[in-house]
Amino acid sequence: MNAMQLKNPQAIEHKPLIAVDIPVPSPRADQVLIRVSACGICHTDLHIIEGELPAVRLPVVPGHQVVGVVEKVGRLVSSCVPGERVGVAWLNRVDGTCEFCRSGNENLCDSAFFTGYHFDGGYAEYMVSDAAFIYKLPPNQTDFSVAPMLCAGIIGFRALNLSGVGAGERLGIFGFGAAAHIVLQLAKGRGCEVYVFSRNEDHHKLAKGLGADWIGTASEPPPHLLHGAINFAPAGSLVLSALAKLRKGGTLTLAGIYMTPIPQMEYNLLYQEKSIRSVTNNTYRDGVDFLREAEKISLKTETEIYPLYEANEALIRLKSGKIRGAGVLAIQ
Repeated sequence: MNAMQLKNPQAIEHKPLIAVDIPVPSPRADQVLIRVSACGICHTDLHIIEGELPAVRLPVVPGHQVVGVVEKVGRLVSSCVPGERVGVAWLNRVDGTCEFCRSGNENLCDSAFFTGYHFDGGYAEYMVSDAAFIYKLPPNQTDFSVAPMLCAGIIGFRALNLSGVGAGERLGIFGFGAAAHIVLQLAKGRGCEVYVFSRNEDHHKLAKGLGADWIGTASEPPPHLLHGAINFAPAGSLVLSALAKLRKGGTLTLAGIYMTPIPQMEYNLLYQEKSIRSVTNNTYRDGVDFLREAEKISLKTETEIYPLYEANEALIRLKSGKIRGAGVLAIQ
């Protein structure tokens, strides 16, 4: 089968993903084999490819926003059948027995395994995945529109919930990529005001079209202080800027898996019971609940579609902030 494989982590500008022909994998008893049709590209892919996340398996096929059709199921699988359209996200397998798994916080499992990192992912014509973490997909979404929801959407959903911002309150979004343009729609659907902070004029236009209440840069003061904020950009310096824009008791949620160092700051930026929370992976329930809410509000993703063999080029555009909305690879 055709795949784009990482053998040597390095800057994406060096085009480290190599087109290869590798065998179609066979599912274990608790796995399913999926014929992949679409796979979203993500900043986490970049962090893996460029070595910002330490390599745990090489070579590896990246990709963890996967849409496809079940081709074959293992002998213990009863949750899905061949021919069914399914999605695969970042969280792929947990031990199911630790204190975190037992309490419904499997996103914190010390023995968790992740798609496109520990296991080969969706930058390929076929992949296998643990059946327990397969998602049933809303029928009103195309393969390309639903693919970004399987990480950008799910993580954005968790980040919005952790921000604590509710109806009638103000949410600030710092950085405006795939997850942010989904969260904007979720927040508006919940009755929130949304302020977007970005330097990119194309992102400003997209945010305006999606109903943002105010748009500016991180160096500009918003018209009102924020009840909560989410930082999607992997830039630690934005933490200080976001904290300065929070009202008393506000929460800043950090949604990335990787971030540059947070600069030293004065305590008064955090004082008055402000808080900082990080997002670590997601639970399976996050995905189920998010997909249900996305269907309810008729959420739409803005996508740019690239053929599989242009994965390097697509990721270069992602790194430079040139993708409008979300990038998706067309696999077959």
